[in-house]
Formats: sequence, structure tokens, C-alpha cells
Amino acid sequence: MNKLSTKITAICLSAAIVLGCAGVAYALTGEKNEVPAKTVTTSTKAEEEKEVSKDETVYVLAGADGSVQKVIVSDWIKNALKEDSIADKSALSDIENVKGNETYTLDGSNMTVWDAEGNDIYYQGSIEKELPVAMTVSYKLDGKSISADQLAGKSGKVTIRFDYENRQYETVNIDGKNEKIYVPFGMLTGMLLDSDTFRNVEVSNGKLLNDGDRTAVIGIAFPGLQENLGIDKDKVEIPDYVEITADVTDFESGMTVTIATNEIFNELDATKVDSADGLTSSLNELTDGMQQLMDGSSALYDGLCTLLDKSGELVTGIETLANGAKSLKDGAASLDEGAAQFQKGAADLSSGLNTLASNNASLNGGAKQVFDTLLSTATAQINAAGISVPTLTIENYADTLNSVIASLDETAVYNQALAQVTAAVEENRPLIEQKVTAAVREQVEAQVTAAVHEQVSTGVTAAVREQVSEQVIQTAAGMSKSDYEAAVSAGMVSQETQNDVSSAIEAQMQTDDVKALIETNTTAKMESDEIKAAVKANTDAQMQTEAVQKTISDNVELQVKQAISENMASDEVQAKLTAASEGAKSIIALKTSLDSYNAFYLGLLTYTGGVASAADGAATLASGAADLKNGTAQLKDGAAALYDGILQLKNGTPALVDGVSQLKDGAMQLSDGLKKFNEEGIQKIVDLIDGDLDNVVARLRATVDVSKNYRNFSSISDGMDGQVQFIYRTDEIKAK
Repeated sequence: MNKLSTKITAICLSAAIVLGCAGVAYALTGEKNEVPAKTVTTSTKAEEEKEVSKDETVYVLAGADGSVQKVIVSDWIKNALKEDSIADKSALSDIENVKGNETYTLDGSNMTVWDAEGNDIYYQGSIEKELPVAMTVSYKLDGKSISADQLAGKSGKVTIRFDYENRQYETVNIDGKNEKIYVPFGMLTGMLLDSDTFRNVEVSNGKLLNDGDRTAVIGIAFPGLQENLGIDKDKVEIPDYVEITADVTDFESGMTVTIATNEIFNELDATKVDSADGLTSSLNELTDGMQQLMDGSSALYDGLCTLLDKSGELVTGIETLANGAKSLKDGAASLDEGAAQFQKGAADLSSGLNTLASNNASLNGGAKQVFDTLLSTATAQINAAGISVPTLTIENYADTLNSVIASLDETAVYNQALAQVTAAVEENRPLIEQKVTAAVREQVEAQVTAAVHEQVSTGVTAAVREQVSEQVIQTAAGMSKSDYEAAVSAGMVSQETQNDVSSAIEAQMQTDDVKALIETNTTAKMESDEIKAAVKANTDAQMQTEAVQKTISDNVELQVKQAISENMASDEVQAKLTAASEGAKSIIALKTSLDSYNAFYLGLLTYTGGVASAADGAATLASGAADLKNGTAQLKDGAAALYDGILQLKNGTPALVDGVSQLKDGAMQLSDGLKKFNEEGIQKIVDLIDGDLDNVVARLRATVDVSKNYRNFSSISDGMDGQVQFIYRTDEIKAK
């Protein structure tokens, strides 16, 4: 047995013996989803079947290196009892009912209540959460690491490696010690390699299938299972990666698909083995069975030895055979009569099949005409919907429609619309800058004008106050303002008089006439060329300051973003997005219909080809029946010749004895081979587990329990059963 066969045999055989069954199935938080330590126990009865369950598929769209780009979750709530209302827990955003019109309401944190109306619920949404298994894809060219983009178009010895990191575990108490037990995900990775590009393809931990044009590569890994079972890698290495090597010319590859699922272990029944005794008994039975098989091969060898010893008696038997030749001669007449009836039946069969085959061309032609009509109608409908495609043919329709479906992806259409809207707004940036600058200048000029107006008003008020003071002093004191101020300084004016003068001046300044005079003089001053020039100069200076320029820049960016948002929210853009989504659904439905007819068309071609072949065979049969009829007439003469032949057979008996001798030698090789298989295969499996049965049983049962605890990724309500699988799709690699 090779190393891979030993690995797979050891894993599958151990699981089958311990648990009594085996199953195969296909399939972002910072914490490790760790739960408090618990002691492994075995359930004494099967869990009751849940009335409502949820099947979840998580689609991971990744780059060629495995980096996550988008996660889409699709959920199917199975309403087994046709409930009118279903309480569901989900951490998804942008939840959309994808198959019906049922609605939901929010009821608490992450809780939705579906108005199911007795139906199953199909919905999807997006989520930002750490995946339980991280996948990275690395590449080497002639032994040196290289990125996917750099590898495109290169030639040489290429290695592609898929590594899987299991992040999902529980802490379990096993024999008084806390152990990490990972959710046992099986990772199934597949890709198609063009035979013109990839030669001498090899895969670790997997299998290759080749149809002449392409090689299908399928690899499997179980990240974390080695640690779960506590098995030394020197004894058995459970694969936790997939590696593909090939000789490549002008490297390019399509997408890869990886399915992660723990359903393999969910199907196992940990209650069938209560202790290591069951495993020990099963291994003993296996060893006894191998011993019986080896004993049987030895018996075969002994029997052939006996046959060789008895070959001498065969010669006597051949002589007895000669006596039966006469009886054969007597039966020849009866055979001749039956041959005549057979000849007539064969002729009728040939005639009927020829009639059926004559309609093959019409049947095939009609089916092709219908197919061509369907393709022509589909081409017209797609082009009428505004999607330009070449004329669809039987040969190109699948690839063409797949390309159209990819181009109608809602994310791609949204990004395209965003790029177009952004480009259009950016073309108007100079106009936006001009308008924003004008608005800011208007605000700055108003502020500068207000400040200058304040200064001018202060100056005018001071001048008017001088005039009013002169007049009041002359009237009140009978002297000029300068003489009055000198008299005040000399102490010749009483304080009472000074107070009266000051009050009179202030009273005069508050009169409407004086205020009007100040306003008139201020307005006249502001309209002067000098003041206007000062306002403009100060405004220009303010416009060049860092603060004002930043205000202009910030407002321009705000206007640009606002314009982009308004355009993206417009009916036109939203209509495009809606049309893309609906268009993709329509194209998918159309392709499904065409695929169905294509299957019928190919089946029809196979059927008509079979009819033609059968007609040819019937003609041959009719001809052979005629020959048979002629031959039976000669059978009598042939019976005499048979006797002579039997005598020749007697003479050839030594050659028969030699053949039996060779068969005996082959039986010896079979016996030796079974002994080697027992020693190098079965006994290694027995020795592998026999050292620590209790530990292996406990760890395997803990692995099954942890697997069954993991039922959902996006959250699930307590009263609901569930299962989840993950589908990772990486981007294709093409030369630019």
C-alpha cells in the first residue's frame, strides 16, 4: 500500500469500527469561539428531531491567493409543521427573501420573526465575521515563491498549495485535562486544468480525472483532526493541505472551488461504543478475518497442487468424450429445423429496425431545428433587452450566457455606475470650485465691509462730536472750545458747569438730526473710491489666507461627494442596478431551460445512433442466421470431424498440465501478497490504535460531539436544528 492509501484506510477503518457508520458530504470574530471546559459524555438516546431547521450555505468570494473579498450567506428555513410564524436569529445584514413574498419583523437583538404562512423561507444576506477555516493559496515557479499575478503567462514547474487554518474549537475535558478540540471540517478542493497548459499533473491527498482535454483535480484535507485524535504524525499523517504540481506552459487557470463541511462527523453515532472494549473486539475480528483470508489463499494453492497431480486422469476422460460425438451427430437434424425458424425471426427483426432507423435523419433534423429556433429566439430577446451577444449556437451558448451572467453581477454594475457618476462629477469640479469660491468671497467681503464700516463710523462720529461740542460750549459758556478747555485746566470752570456742558453735548449727540448726520457722512465715506479700494484689498488678502483656502477646498469636496451621492440615488442608477439583478435571474433561467433541452437533444442523438447500430446488428444477425441454417446441414459431417479433433485434444493434454502448473505458481504469489498486505497494512492499523485505545476513543467521541455542536455560522435560534457548509471560490488567473 502507498502512503496515501495507508492514511485513508486507517482513518476510515478506525471511524467505521468505533462508531459503526461513515458518511460523506460536500461544504469573521477575533475570538476563537471557546466555550467552558466540559467532560465528554455519551448520550443515551437520540436527540428528538426538531420541528424547524435551518440549512445554511456560506459563499466565500476570494482572490487568487485565498484572501476574502466578500461573504454571502444563503439560508433555508425548513418549516416541517407548516407554522404561520417562525422565530429566527440571524446576524446578517441586507436580508433579502429570495424565493417568496414572506416578510419579517425585528424582535430584539438579531432576532427576526418571519410571517411564514406555512411555507419554507429562503433568504440571503451579507456578514462581516471571521470564517471558522482560513484558506491561503500560494504558488511556486521552479521552486521559488511567486504571486498569482506574476505567475500568469509564465512557464515551468508550478506548485499550487492550499493551506487551511482551523480556527473553530471547543475546550473539552478529557481524562482530567483540558484539550482543544477543533470542529472537524473536511476541506474538498477542486479545479479544472487545461491539458494544453498543464502536463504531468500530480496532487497530494487527492485524485486526478482526465477526459483528454482537461484534468479534474480533487484534493481533501482535515485541518485540526491530527491534533483532535492526538495521533503521532510518524505513525499516520492526516492531511491538512492540498498541493498540486505540474509542468506548465503559459500559465493561466480558472477559478477553484473548495467546500468545507463537518457533516462527515455529524453523521457518526458516538453512542455505539461505550469504551475501548468495542474497538479492541473489532480490531481482533479484523485480524482474525485477515488470517482466514490468508488461510483461504493457502488452501487455494494446495487445491491447485492436487489438480496438477490429478491431470493424468484427464486423459482418460477425453477418451470418454469421444463416445459422445455420435450423440451429437443424431441431434444435428433437430438443430437444423430450429435454425430455419431462427432465420425467419432474424429477418423480421432486421426489417422492423430498418424502418425505425429510416426516420433517424428526420427526427434528428427536427430536434436540431427546434434547438436552433430556441437559440435564435433567445439571441433576439437578449439583444432586445439591451445586452449585445453574438448569435447563440449549440456550441457557444453555454460559454456566452455564462459571460453575460457574470457581467450582470449587481456589485459589478454598481461599481461601474459609481465610476461613471464619479467621472462625470469630476468633469464639473472646476465649475464647482468657481461657485464655491464666489460664495466664500461674498461672505469674506461682507465681513471686511462690516469691519471697515465700523472704523469709518467711529471716525465720522468723532468729527461730528467735535462740531457739537464747539456749538454747545459757545452757547453755554460764551467761549470757544479751546478757551473752555483752557479755563477748565486752570480751574476757572466749576464742576457743575462742566457736568452741564457734558450732559448737553451727549443730549445733542443723541438727537435724530445728529444721528442722521453721522449716518449720512458714514455712507458717503463708504461710497468713496478710497474706502472701496480698501475693502477690495482687504478682501483679496483674506481670500489668500490658509483658513479661507481650506474652507474653499472643504466645501468643494463636500459638493463633489454630495453630487455623487445624489446621482447614485437617482432613479436612473437605481433602475440600472435593479435591471442587472433581474437580468441575471432571467439569463440564469434561460440558460437552465436551454441546458435541459440540450440534454434531451444529446439523448436523442444517442438514441438514434443506437437504433442505427441496432439495425446494422440486426442485418448482420439475419445474415448470420442464414449462414447458421446452411451450417446446420453440415453439422453431421462436422460431428465426424469432431471425433478426430478430440483425439488431437488428447495429444495436447501435456500443454494443459503445464497451464495448471502456472496457475499454481500464481496462487502462491497471491498467498504471499496477502501476507504482505496483512503485515504492512492491516497490522500497522492494529498497531497504530492498539497502544492507547481509551485515549483514541475519548478524543474521537469528543470530536464528534464538538462537530455536532457547530450547526450555523450567522447565528441560529435555540429551538432550531441546523447544518452549515462553506463554499470558497477563488478568482481565475489570466495573463493581462
